[in-house]
Amino acid sequence: MMLNLIDKIGDWNPQLLRELKGRLKIFNVAIAVATSLLLQLVVFLYQLREFPNDEYLLTAPYCRLHKVYELRQNQVYQQSNQSQIDDLNYFFSKNFCPQNEIDWQLWWRDHWEYIFLSLSVIFVFTLLVAGTYLLINDLAKEETRGTLNFIRLSPQSETSILTGKLLGVPSLIYLVILGAVPLHFWAGSSAKIAFSYIFIYYAILATSCIFFYSAALLFGLVSRWFSGFQPWLGSGAVLLFLFTTILMASSYNNGINNSTAWLRIFAPWDTVNYLFPNLLRVSNGSPMKNLEFFYLPLGKNIVSVVSFHLLNLGLCSYAILQALKRCFRNPQASIISKGQSYLLVAFCQVMMWGFSLQFWQKNSSFYGQFEPNLILLAIYNLGLIFSLIAILSPHRQDVQDWARYRHQGVSSRKSVWQDLIWAEKSPALVAIAINLAIVIIPLLVWILITSVFDTDNWLNSNFGRFKVLLAVALSVSIIMIYATIAQLILLLKTPKRSFWAIGTIGVISFLPPIILGFLGISSWEYPTVWLFSTFPWAAIQDSEATTVLMAFLAQLSVLALLNFQLTKQVRLAGESATKALLAGR
Repeated sequence: MMLNLIDKIGDWNPQLLRELKGRLKIFNVAIAVATSLLLQLVVFLYQLREFPNDEYLLTAPYCRLHKVYELRQNQVYQQSNQSQIDDLNYFFSKNFCPQNEIDWQLWWRDHWEYIFLSLSVIFVFTLLVAGTYLLINDLAKEETRGTLNFIRLSPQSETSILTGKLLGVPSLIYLVILGAVPLHFWAGSSAKIAFSYIFIYYAILATSCIFFYSAALLFGLVSRWFSGFQPWLGSGAVLLFLFTTILMASSYNNGINNSTAWLRIFAPWDTVNYLFPNLLRVSNGSPMKNLEFFYLPLGKNIVSVVSFHLLNLGLCSYAILQALKRCFRNPQASIISKGQSYLLVAFCQVMMWGFSLQFWQKNSSFYGQFEPNLILLAIYNLGLIFSLIAILSPHRQDVQDWARYRHQGVSSRKSVWQDLIWAEKSPALVAIAINLAIVIIPLLVWILITSVFDTDNWLNSNFGRFKVLLAVALSVSIIMIYATIAQLILLLKTPKRSFWAIGTIGVISFLPPIILGFLGISSWEYPTVWLFSTFPWAAIQDSEATTVLMAFLAQLSVLALLNFQLTKQVRLAGESATKALLAGR
């Protein structure tokens, strides 16, 4: 029977069979089972540390006489007799609860609930952190041994290979968790937790594993330069993310309706805490009860909360799978195509704005409530656009192939603009501009809405609509300048062009503001200097509209000169070797 099962696994997914054969050895399985049993024993015994014994106090929560103590205490406090209060406290602190007055049924129910919740947290950390480490470490070893290239040459589909990795590499971790599932399920049942909630938790856990494991595989494929440090970096990032989000979920005051909410949705804590309110011991209940998305009250019932969580993780996992398919066969390919980048940026805007708009409250200033979210949105989008510049900008050889051979392929029937929008080997400036437009459109709509519905807002007082639009144009122009500089550096013949491009953009983006801040050149005293930095918004309020317009025209001039040079370099790169030789180049 076992041989038939192995044969069926091999027929369905040869890569999974390869991973299981390499890991499910007798010694490894024994260690995994022993670890699972030891973990369950430790959790069970740890929860027994408060077992009511013969010295269980009358004031303890599970003693039925505790209510008598509270009633008597209230009566004494009303009389304000300090000596009677001291006598009462002394009596109850020195006398113990009779065993027949202990509410054993309640104690065991809470005991099983503690075990269930403890195992729930352990499952999340073990699966996500340890599984991420194993997957990244496995890819690093395959790359070092050279076997990864053989896997790429196999006739299996990318989906089959990646599925085999996802299911096979963390198989021992799965075994540890599966060994503890019976106790976990039994504890939940004994704690009177609904079976449907327990199965929903397992669905959330499985979906989280798919998302984080897919991201781990993608990280392992695109971060080869980290060498042996890859597994520790990836699993450490997941561990830090889980700790940060569990701390955020533990605080009820840290609301869910803000720009950070989307990041919290990727962690399971908020949704699991909605299922099991005692998980994080939040005094006022789960923040997810107030969850809204474009003013839709998703937090009103468990179905909408869980569905939204699973849908978000499912869509993101699907996007990562598409990126994995692109990078697996061709490690030199970009993570996403230009067309996919447009969908990615649009999706990010929908999600971030959907959680941010709930800051508008009636009878209050729109901008005063929304300003922190606006800053966070700007930071998120800045990081997103910079990442796309690094991902989409092609290197010299790709641009040379596009410029030299585009007239020989199917793209010859397309205009140059179509190639610049969709072709992967063409320069990425037009694609970056389109992504910037996708980012700006919601902001412009928001500016229009606030100026119409809030007559006392910042658009009509300190800034003015014209200055705000100029600020947006300044931000776009400076980012386009950075994108052009990065593309020019990638067209050079020098080695390690990617590092030079990243280093140059990083220096010109963040070093000037740091220097200005170190020298004490503030944005309100010298606004003109700050207008030419990466953060022109800081100087808009203290600048004249004419000054902002002149700064924008100066940036346009610089952008035009850089694009003229880029066009020249692309044209030279596209010349044939014979033509370049005859021209003396």
